Amino acid sequence: MAQQRTLKRLSKLISYMLGHKPAEFGLVPERDGFVKIKEFLKAVCEEEGLRYIRRSHIDEILMTLSHPPIEIKDNYIRATHRDKLPKHNPAQTLPKLLYTCVRRKAYPFVLNKGIFPMGYSRVILSSIPEMAERMGKRKDRTPVLLTVQTRKSVEKGTLFYEAGDTLYLADSIQTGCFTGPALPKQKEAAIIKEVLAEKREQKFPGSFIMGLKDKNDRKKASRGKKKGKEAARDKDQKKHRKQKRERPPWRK
Repeated sequence: MAQQRTLKRLSKLISYMLGHKPAEFGLVPERDGFVKIKEFLKAVCEEEGLRYIRRSHIDEILMTLSHPPIEIKDNYIRATHRDKLPKHNPAQTLPKLLYTCVRRKAYPFVLNKGIFPMGYSRVILSSIPEMAERMGKRKDRTPVLLTVQTRKSVEKGTLFYEAGDTLYLADSIQTGCFTGPALPKQKEAAIIKEVLAEKREQKFPGSFIMGLKDKNDRKKASRGKKKGKEAARDKDQKKHRKQKRERPPWRK
């Protein structure tokens, strides 16, 4: 009985998170209400006293309760009743500043190219920097917090959507519309080199390509060595012939 009561309380919390106030927990369901189970569990475990929650607890709710308030499809979860979910309508009023986080490794590229969705259909922004950092740490332990100037973004054609009381969505954020911490040049170069190395095509183990330059160099070195030996041999022969032509001392 105690275990069933615990499951009912947990199911109510999950129903509230997925069907009423997902933005309160830094969650943005898709249009059909689904959220990745992996992202959902990260959000649940951030709550005090709920760090023990695992996928098995969700499965237990589905198997134990006669009318579970949630449903699962592949690796996604959603609330059964979703009529109170916020609609993703164009934002009528915007705060002056919005915040979002990016992976530290991707930060140099973001500075040059802008902010684009990572794992979602749109860029997720928050009016609260702490919430942006909370969401960013789900993908990177040390994410980079960026500050977005909404006025500049709108002037460049960016359209923002509401995703709850404090969350907003955008297809992308152009360069010049956000600020972030300065990145040391040496560190920036190292990160760019590391990312580019990951994108290079991997070679098969044990395979190699013989460079033509190296082969030519070896040929040149071999020819030079041969010429040197021939020159030394000719010199010795000339010296030997010269010694033969000299008259013996007793005939002088």
